[in-house]
Amino acid sequence: MLLARYRSYDPCPRCGGTRLRPEALAVRLGGARLPDLLQLDVAALSRWLAAQRWSEGERARAGHLLAELGERLGVLARVGLEYLELDRQARTLSGGEAQRIRLAAALGSGLTRTLYVLDEPTIGLHPSDSGRLLALLGDLAARGNTVLAVEHDPAIIAGADHVIDLGPRAGEQGGEVVVEGPLATVLAHPESLTAQFLTRRSSPVARSHLARYRRERGRVSRDEELRQLPMVSIRGARANNLRGIDVDFPLGALVAVTGVSGSGKSTLVENVLWANHQRRQGAVEVEPGAVDELRGLERVSDVTLVDQSPLGRSSRSSPVTLTKAYDDIRRLFANTEEARRRRVTPSHFSFNVEGGRCPECLGTGVQEVDMQFMAPVTVTCDLCQGRRFRRDVLAISHAGRDIAETLELTVEAALELFAAERSLCRKLQPLVEVGLGYLRLGQPTSTLSGGEAQRLKLASFLSRPARSGPQLFLFDEPTTGLHLSDVDLLVRTLRRLVARGDSVLVVEHHLDLISRVDWVIDLGPGGGPRGGELLFCGPLPGLLEQGTGPTAIALRAELAARAAGRRSDRIPSDSRTPRQQAARRSS
Repeated sequence: MLLARYRSYDPCPRCGGTRLRPEALAVRLGGARLPDLLQLDVAALSRWLAAQRWSEGERARAGHLLAELGERLGVLARVGLEYLELDRQARTLSGGEAQRIRLAAALGSGLTRTLYVLDEPTIGLHPSDSGRLLALLGDLAARGNTVLAVEHDPAIIAGADHVIDLGPRAGEQGGEVVVEGPLATVLAHPESLTAQFLTRRSSPVARSHLARYRRERGRVSRDEELRQLPMVSIRGARANNLRGIDVDFPLGALVAVTGVSGSGKSTLVENVLWANHQRRQGAVEVEPGAVDELRGLERVSDVTLVDQSPLGRSSRSSPVTLTKAYDDIRRLFANTEEARRRRVTPSHFSFNVEGGRCPECLGTGVQEVDMQFMAPVTVTCDLCQGRRFRRDVLAISHAGRDIAETLELTVEAALELFAAERSLCRKLQPLVEVGLGYLRLGQPTSTLSGGEAQRLKLASFLSRPARSGPQLFLFDEPTTGLHLSDVDLLVRTLRRLVARGDSVLVVEHHLDLISRVDWVIDLGPGGGPRGGELLFCGPLPGLLEQGTGPTAIALRAELAARAAGRRSDRIPSDSRTPRQQAARRSS
């Protein structure tokens, strides 16, 4: 790590950065070498391909390759990636760009009579991209394919031919088919939580009532209050595609950074804001984005980036250890009469140290079997049978359960069992507040999704006492993987951080969350070279009144539709299904 600040990358002097041997560089197609074509963006390569006049011999040698290349380039353009250079490194892509490339690779094969199974294909996509994706899925269905998508996005749900709604809740309270059928059947079902949120009418506009209340009492407006708060100022941010933008946002508020995929949101928050702060603290493993000036962070005690990276690969890490609630549980077991008689201490109930954990699996409950030339196989530990502790430790019980059985409880069940333990409940309650009440106490964090991992980190912050000073939390799309009902829980949790004096900044596409923030930084108007501009920076009402970018347009439509009692104009007014619409277009 100490060498990182002195290390740089230069093009290879032999190949000039093309990564090919001289023999390969000598081959030309239509007068162009392979590296020359790879430097083009998708749109430019499509134009080059269309301009070529291939001879009969060249077409015969190419076979199906020309048609397949055109098909794949067309799919990339349809998902909004026509600006991407083909040789761009994957590590420089935004989350939304990477997601759309994976979709294009899966959907651009031209197969027929195929079952496509997509797990939340809209993750990382801006609401304006959902329509493109829905049209692409409709075309696939029109070719005779079947598309099965696991999804929370209202646009995809509303555009489906058949909806299967599972529930009624998460975890042990779910697993049932609540309703299935066309969208109208689902929306009419009284017990479907999805239907309730798709059709809910907005409550009276609270902001207007609050504004009138303030006027009547001579108080300043919320917008004026926000502008009077201490500000973080970024001047001349020009990392990646950012075009020297100047940004201000208030501390002690809930701030959203919005824009289409690839517009520069992550670059601004992670590379410019967070990485420069880390470098000031002495970190050398970060790569700060170019910026002329960054001021205002001296008013916070720390800046914490909460992304969707895994919490750790260790199977010993779990929700109960991350929130420090396991310390209370171990003390409860150690204070039982049987534990005192056996001289068992709280450390015996830890699977991280020797003493009480199983000596064979070292507290993991599983063992890895080496299969020589095949991938290792994980099997249940023969000695402890997956229970992770020695027999003498498992002989101690509390409230009728041993430690292994206690770790199998869900968070919600544990809150009921330990209702009298105030300290323990205070540490577990944030898990319920972020929508993770269905997790088991001892569930390895390595098994959690990216969205669950991020919410678990958020819960761990809430369960800890506030530090010596206010903090700035940076969240990367915290609504990933959340049902519409869980977004309400998330917003309330973020507001708790703000209420205790912290500041929260979220990179987000979800319109429900954006509609409830205090301040918006909107980037765009497009992605890649078409983005990087500051479209709006200020209180949310200003975005709704003055914003001209894709986010402002989508948010106005969403709020207007909610006021009319339906879930956004992204629910198609056209009664035809996507398959029928695609068939109509092709005809």
